[in-house]
Amino acid sequence: MQRKSLVILLTSIVLIISILTTGMVKVIGTAHATERTTATTRQTTRKTAHRTKSAVNSQSSVMRTPINWRKSSETVAYPNVNDYPDLWIHVSLAKQRMTLINHHHVLYTMYVSTGVPTVDRKTPRGTYHVQAERGKYFYSSSVGEGASYWVSWLNHGEYLFHATPVDAQGHFIKSDANDLGKRPSSHGCVHLSVADAKWVYQNIKYGTKVVID
Repeated sequence: MQRKSLVILLTSIVLIISILTTGMVKVIGTAHATERTTATTRQTTRKTAHRTKSAVNSQSSVMRTPINWRKSSETVAYPNVNDYPDLWIHVSLAKQRMTLINHHHVLYTMYVSTGVPTVDRKTPRGTYHVQAERGKYFYSSSVGEGASYWVSWLNHGEYLFHATPVDAQGHFIKSDANDLGKRPSSHGCVHLSVADAKWVYQNIKYGTKVVID
């Protein structure tokens, strides 16, 4: 009888140890799985941050420095607008930059100078669309300035994208040229480098959305 009780006791102890051992293995396995998941999440986060940083650095690295008001703003080729039927234009008054965007993807960035922020010279904020009017040259006697490669986006010839302004003799106005990409200097239009303005004149389509803010 005592021997039978002893066997039962030993069997119970072995069973308890087995249960405890199995539980510990499961806990340890769960802990290891959690550690692996955490490590994977951290690695993914680092990769995402690296890709984002690389994209920003890549965009910055193609911008022409120092700014050259005669040449393209970027050192890479302009996009083919026919490949991007949803292309639209964003002008940042704060950054003095104009970006060509397809959905939310930046295709190209240009240096600009917008209107001096006074009542009579500021560039109006809002959403507009490229209008039918465009030309190779204009001159405004009221402000004593002209420019090449102009494209209207508001009031049919009043507010334009155009190249660095020139005086009555056709000489580039160096003070405006030097402000490109740095500070506002226009009478409300959006100044571009000569190369960028020519490309806009030749490529940006009628009806293209323009957002200025």
